[in-house]
Amino acid sequence: MASAALELMGFFLGLLGMLGTMVATVLPYWQISAHIGSNIVTAVANMRGLWMECVYQSTGAFQCETYNSMLALSSDLQASRALMVISLVLSVLAISMAALGMQCTLCLEGAGAVKSRVAGASGALFLTAGFLSLIPVSWTTHEVVQTFYRPNVPSSMKFELGECLYVGLASALISMLGGGMLCVSCCEEQGGGRGRRHAGGYPYPLGGGVPGPGARTTSQTYHNPALQAMGANAAGRVRSTSHSSQSTAPGARKPAAPGYDITGYV
Repeated sequence: MASAALELMGFFLGLLGMLGTMVATVLPYWQISAHIGSNIVTAVANMRGLWMECVYQSTGAFQCETYNSMLALSSDLQASRALMVISLVLSVLAISMAALGMQCTLCLEGAGAVKSRVAGASGALFLTAGFLSLIPVSWTTHEVVQTFYRPNVPSSMKFELGECLYVGLASALISMLGGGMLCVSCCEEQGGGRGRRHAGGYPYPLGGGVPGPGARTTSQTYHNPALQAMGANAAGRVRSTSHSSQSTAPGARKPAAPGYDITGYV
């Protein structure tokens, strides 16, 4: 039951991480223009993202323009695009595999070991997806901070951390946490969960030895006390009969009762 709860928690965390990664990938709030120095009072705010650059004016107008050429972009922006898209694809695959391998689903019901391995593989995919989305978020954060503190860069060219960086960082950590939970639940099932077997020669008790001839190998419990007592007396008679039959040597003649001929005539 604990592994099933871990699987559900890991699945929902991975799903939440994928949604956050999608939001961070699509929206343009990765870099926001800094209002410092001579740029402290301005009527225009610039936002940059992976796919577009937007301008917000004080009059309420909001305009966005996508990047015209992909090859003309910088190498770090192209790598960030690729890593975020790959992360989303791996998250979708992980959700599909988790739906097949979790205990609460009916898929792959006949193969317990295969089902647990599928759940563990989905956890590994969630871990990989979270790590891949963490790389561009961390790299962009580093670049923004380094550019902000450079004295030779004018104030109008400095940017601050956008909301998408925080969302992407939280989503990456949540995806990795969900994948870790799925992997842990898979390890618990492999160690002693769904594939567990009864030891000790079930249904025979531990240390009971080989049952003798004529002895009952299973016990039956009755809810009625009278039936339980009758069952115990019957078992005792069977054991006493088998013991007496074993103690008598083969071929030995039974002692005859006094006053009675064994031939049948008095």
